[in-house]
Amino acid sequence: MSSLRLLRLSILLPLLLAGSWSLAQADSAFNGRWRINEGLSDNTDSQVEKAIRKAGEKVDSSWFDKRKDKYRGGPADQELYDRFSYDPVLAITAVPEGYVFEYADNFKSTVYTDNRSHSVSLNALDSSEDFLEGQWKDGKLQVEMHPRDGGYVAATYSLSDGGKRLHAEFTIKPNSFAEAIELERVYDRQK
Repeated sequence: MSSLRLLRLSILLPLLLAGSWSLAQADSAFNGRWRINEGLSDNTDSQVEKAIRKAGEKVDSSWFDKRKDKYRGGPADQELYDRFSYDPVLAITAVPEGYVFEYADNFKSTVYTDNRSHSVSLNALDSSEDFLEGQWKDGKLQVEMHPRDGGYVAATYSLSDGGKRLHAEFTIKPNSFAEAIELERVYDRQK
């Protein structure tokens, strides 16, 4: 091997190792159990109502309906929306293909970061599942969600306060909505 090749290798190898180390650091930094910080998070119902009004529709309100999760609970193909926008707990575990996000009631979804594509065979059209794919960009995990209802969600997850706080910013566009819902959820790390 020429001395020029050795020099290039000696420069590139530490850079490549540093890149994989920082990815491993990011992987393990997201691992853990998280609980919603309601004081720092958007109110999901308020954000849904903003989108409804923006679409020019009337919000049905009642003095007697003071439920905290008024818009939770639709068809089964919309369950993913309910989980990330209402559940107070989130556990994240890094796995070889990406991350497993676990919400209340053991509801799990996998965020694939291994560049796989989402495809459905013709005989499985009725049994489609939620599909989530992610990538790292500028120290943030960017996730595209394709819920079973045919809608779309763009989410960005980032850490602050030395890894003690998880920020999740969502642009949510269910198939049945004319306007997107903007939502921020902030979680505190649990011991």
